[in-house]
Amino acid sequence: MSTMHGNWIWYELMADDAHVAKSFYEAVVGWTITLDAVPTADPDTSYALIANADGGMTGGMLSITADMKTQGARTAWMGYIGVDDCAAALDAVVARGGKVWMPLTTLDVGTMAMVSDPTGAPFYIMTPTPPPGAGPSTAYDRHLKGRCGWNELYAGDAAQAIGFYTEMFGWSLPGSMDMGSFGTYQFIGRPGVEGEDATMGAIMPKPPHVPMPHWNFYFRVDDIPAAKAAIEANGGSVLNGPMEVPGGEWILQGQDPQGAFFSLVGMNPATMGH
Repeated sequence: MSTMHGNWIWYELMADDAHVAKSFYEAVVGWTITLDAVPTADPDTSYALIANADGGMTGGMLSITADMKTQGARTAWMGYIGVDDCAAALDAVVARGGKVWMPLTTLDVGTMAMVSDPTGAPFYIMTPTPPPGAGPSTAYDRHLKGRCGWNELYAGDAAQAIGFYTEMFGWSLPGSMDMGSFGTYQFIGRPGVEGEDATMGAIMPKPPHVPMPHWNFYFRVDDIPAAKAAIEANGGSVLNGPMEVPGGEWILQGQDPQGAFFSLVGMNPATMGH
């Protein structure tokens, strides 16, 4: 099994208006988003790349077409989990009660499929074809600015989801936290990684106010209050937070101008040193 298998390797925004999304996220997260960076087979859509100041990639942005909307596509963030054999992984997803939303598709960048877990949360599986000389994905990193620093699942059935992902991807369960009426916050660990950096997120029961099970991705910024101000100044809204979490970091959950939910993690300089 490779070091890629079971790890988050790419994050993708499905957006109605690529220009609006570019302006918003560049202001809020500090990304550089290059529109029309990747040729697409469909002339009605485009694919942008999301890069960071250090040159590392976080993901991409797919423009939603009218045809995609008729099939149920909506503005949302999606994550890609790397697998050694996408066809075998797709069979395993179905065998464990998941559903297929986009069948096995092979492009220049690799083979992928869009699926959902047995509780209804969608995600991609992918066996990438990295370009010559490319290193491992840095889309997920708990410490690097602009990367995803935490992957959180609002599960339709937390116990069922935990069983599914640990069996599918070899994730560990490094501990949990009691959140009272919100249930148990079960931490999830990267396969084959030990120590603090192994923990890559958590699975929790879907709160009643959340319309459907989904993965919630936290992108890292330097300054949470500054990011909050940028969200509000650029047409987005803050739905929850900012709030301090165990360990001294701060989080917030928001909605971009086109309705996509996203989250941020970082520090609050006003509280540092206190």
